[in-house]
Amino acid sequence: MKVATTEITNQEFDKMIQASARKLKKHADFINSLNVFPVPDGDTGTNMSLSMESGAKYEMDEPSEHVGKLASALAKGLLMGARGNSGVILSQIFRGFSKSVEDKESLSAQDLADAFADGAQTAYKAVMKPTEGTILTVIREAAKAGNDAAEEEDSVVYVMDAVTKAGKEALKKTTDLLPVLKEVGVVDSGGQGLVFVFDAFDDVLNGRAEADDEPDEEQMDEMVEAKHHQSVQGKIDPADIKFGYCTQIMVRIGKGLQVKQDFDYDTFYNYLAKLGDSLLVVNDEDVVKVHVHTEHPGKVLAWGQQFGDLATVKVDNMRQQQEEIIEKDEPTEVPEPVLDTKGTAIIAIASGTGVAKLFRSLGVTHIINGGQTMNPSTADIVAAINNSHAERAIVLPNNKNIFLAAEQAIQVAEIPAQIVHSRNISQGMTALMGFNPDSNLDSNIDAMEDNLSSVKSGEVTTAIRDTTVQGKRIKKGNFIGIVDGTIETSKANLLDAAGEMAKLMLDEDSEIVTIIYGADTKKSEAEKLADTIQGLDDELEIEMHEGDQPVYPFIVSVE
Repeated sequence: MKVATTEITNQEFDKMIQASARKLKKHADFINSLNVFPVPDGDTGTNMSLSMESGAKYEMDEPSEHVGKLASALAKGLLMGARGNSGVILSQIFRGFSKSVEDKESLSAQDLADAFADGAQTAYKAVMKPTEGTILTVIREAAKAGNDAAEEEDSVVYVMDAVTKAGKEALKKTTDLLPVLKEVGVVDSGGQGLVFVFDAFDDVLNGRAEADDEPDEEQMDEMVEAKHHQSVQGKIDPADIKFGYCTQIMVRIGKGLQVKQDFDYDTFYNYLAKLGDSLLVVNDEDVVKVHVHTEHPGKVLAWGQQFGDLATVKVDNMRQQQEEIIEKDEPTEVPEPVLDTKGTAIIAIASGTGVAKLFRSLGVTHIINGGQTMNPSTADIVAAINNSHAERAIVLPNNKNIFLAAEQAIQVAEIPAQIVHSRNISQGMTALMGFNPDSNLDSNIDAMEDNLSSVKSGEVTTAIRDTTVQGKRIKKGNFIGIVDGTIETSKANLLDAAGEMAKLMLDEDSEIVTIIYGADTKKSEAEKLADTIQGLDDELEIEMHEGDQPVYPFIVSVE
């Protein structure tokens, strides 16, 4: 294809977004591996990939050829699909980006630079205490380089080259800016994810495409199917359908007896764009697939044959299809929702059937299944709030990596909602002790937040790699005890690690110890841990519950 030098049209923008989603998916495991703590919850890559996948789907489903509208769709999809703090920050970058270009049909070099600058500004505002040495540093320095480049040359390629180069340089600096990254010897995982997005954008604008970044046949089929479904007409009168034939072809580039032209994406696309709407053209080195709604399917087929032979052809009469749909559809009435809950909905994010039962016994009305290795999206939390049919809602994230997604959710929810910033399961349960059904939302939030500091929280999990973190040498396969976010112990034996962790959590004011044992932990092991803790202080009250939670064999709280 020809390289776009002075502007980004809808074609380039679509390719940029789809390519970035594929690249993040391809490299998700690598990004995950950059997690500082050697625990099985390094999900930055997964979160960023799923977030961008959601954004890319919204962008693909947007029928407009106006870049501003495509960017708005991308931002909406990223917002609703955002998972984890990294996914939310990525969504905020493109929220600012989309606001900057909302009136632009295509993007100039300066438009692109301004969009990245606005994206950086929006992302910084979204974080209460911005930390340098993270994805924020990468977007800020990349945006500055983009602005400098736009002043030098009116070329979107030149600007994107500069953004990508500066992003990579800023990423390298993150190791020195954050002591914890320097200790482990890695770059920031969120920053690395953003650099992969820059890389994908830059490859598209330069006409480069790694084989692994090109859509395979299955992905091309999905894209064509999505383009078709975005134009579903509902109850429209068949006579009002302007372009009546849904035409899909697959051309084997350069094959056959009627080839008259070498394949050029822009030439191929621009002719088809004149024949109808809902056009999608996707290709790799060997084939090009087309979806278009037109009145002249024969012209589409003939055009395709100029570039290669027709491997597949599908033409549907959409007016006839619409007549059949209208005939089959029976009018249905949607019943009014029944109010399941009155007053306040309390929504907790947790995994494990036993943990869910414990939360419900403490007053939680709705559980979102999620946690360490499966952060729920903003859309998941919004759905739980809106479907509660309550007057107001309280959200317990029970994981600091879910805070930003929860904060996004309460901003777009249909009812007043607030967050209690519980960082783990123990804090979430303790917070519930402060809830009073007769109090208003603000009073309950204050009381529940105050309770968070009254509990010490400990978790035992397995180290997934050898490392040194927080001054402690950790061996892969060892059990590590984490107290309020700090690794305190590492042992080869589960009960040794849990026992030492509990000992470090106790002081003279300790009264109640709660042990929640996980899905792969035997009750007998939990009983042995309880005996060990009781041996440390025979006046302690010890509670033991089966939590069925993954990842953590033991969750221990001390009050």
